[in-house]
Amino acid sequence: MKSFYSNFAKLTIILGLLLTQVSYTQNVNDALRLGNTGLGISARALGMGNSYIGLSDDASAGYYNPAGLGLLKRMEFSGGIDYDKFNNSTTFFGQKSNDSNSKTRLNRISLALPFPTYQGSLVLGVSYHTTKDLTSALKFDGFNSGNTSMIQDLLNTDIPYDLFLTDTSNNTPINGSLNQSGSILSSGSINNWAFSGAVEIYKNVFVGVNLNVISGTYNSNNDYYEEDTHAIYQGETAAGEPQTRDFTTFYLSRNLDWDISGWDAKVGILFQMNKFARFGATVQFPRYHTIKETFTVNGNSEFGTGTSYALDQTKYSDQVKYDIVTPFELGAGFSFNTAGLILSGEATLIDYSQMEFSKAEGLSTQYVASLNKDINDLLGAVLNLNAGIEYTIPSFGLRIRGGFILLPSAYKNDPSEFDKKFFTAGIGFLTDQTIGIDIGYAHGWWKTFGDNYSSNVSRTYQDITTDRAIFGVTYRF
Repeated sequence: MKSFYSNFAKLTIILGLLLTQVSYTQNVNDALRLGNTGLGISARALGMGNSYIGLSDDASAGYYNPAGLGLLKRMEFSGGIDYDKFNNSTTFFGQKSNDSNSKTRLNRISLALPFPTYQGSLVLGVSYHTTKDLTSALKFDGFNSGNTSMIQDLLNTDIPYDLFLTDTSNNTPINGSLNQSGSILSSGSINNWAFSGAVEIYKNVFVGVNLNVISGTYNSNNDYYEEDTHAIYQGETAAGEPQTRDFTTFYLSRNLDWDISGWDAKVGILFQMNKFARFGATVQFPRYHTIKETFTVNGNSEFGTGTSYALDQTKYSDQVKYDIVTPFELGAGFSFNTAGLILSGEATLIDYSQMEFSKAEGLSTQYVASLNKDINDLLGAVLNLNAGIEYTIPSFGLRIRGGFILLPSAYKNDPSEFDKKFFTAGIGFLTDQTIGIDIGYAHGWWKTFGDNYSSNVSRTYQDITTDRAIFGVTYRF
């Protein structure tokens, strides 16, 4: 029987496994998962490219620019559902694979209440909404003729040894030339309870604020295989024992579960310049997310002799807790309205290098410091751009919308094809200024890549497209 030759600290094993997960870009993706901009909550705003800071004049203003609530003269109740689909076409060692994932959920329930005032306005709002969809998918399958493998990359942990893939000196005869395949299926969302208010502090000048209570979940299941499809290791014994002759398969499964809570706040100003134009600006304060993470690892090895070995899940799984703090976001927007035509545009500055991990429990101080250093070294400032148009056909009560969204990659050295781009469209119906029905749609596309281990030795090249549709209903009392 084998004797256990060396034990690394459990934390070291877990961190090593976290770092070898396939990522959608380069690294630091846990922080970006929460820091990246979502696609909003309103069907009308989505149809106009989410260019809404300088326009916000309905109950969704609490999300886009809370100052816009001050424009409401009637009580408003609104809500909606959304549909998100994620498509990934992956090239891996010349082989193409396609995968997709989708989700339909309640998108928003909002209530805005104007209060009588001697002059100006006072409007309060409350809303529950989904601010970000975390659905994604990835499949890959190809033969890696190089001399690397996940097995070799994990030699700094006990995993290959526990699966009888190394000898007692930590040597393995398995040196690449394996078929590598796998999949990652992710789901989840970020949700907010938002409490908002706005006042008219001077004629046609509105100031608003919101406070958001954040909740959410995220799950990612990563299955990875290495197989001797070319019979290169037949006759070999990995651990010097007969039952490990003829290696066939190595399998590793990693499941990441997040329970997310937190809070954030936003302030905004909106200036009704004249009856044709508005200017708005917002300051989104850092979002504080507390992550309770459960990381579960399973795996096995199989040999031509019919023998197989499995990992002890309790040894390679753990629970940790930490905070992720996103940066300030500074936004400004302008809208112009004439003869039933509305044009709007906005820009938002975000410096992703200011994100950070903090208050870690179960993670070493040195490791958290290294993550924050990576964020500072790899990420930079971006300027998100949004543009939208809406035209109203009065005789039909019909509004036709279109827009464009540009979300540059947060990584400093990413080429432009890694920027997220969206074309948007939408229609709306308004009957007697009381009941409104809106449909918004966005189609997005960008490129990215991921490494199974090390850098550029087992890389997936990904062409991603997404589709989002929001159906919303508004009732004004």
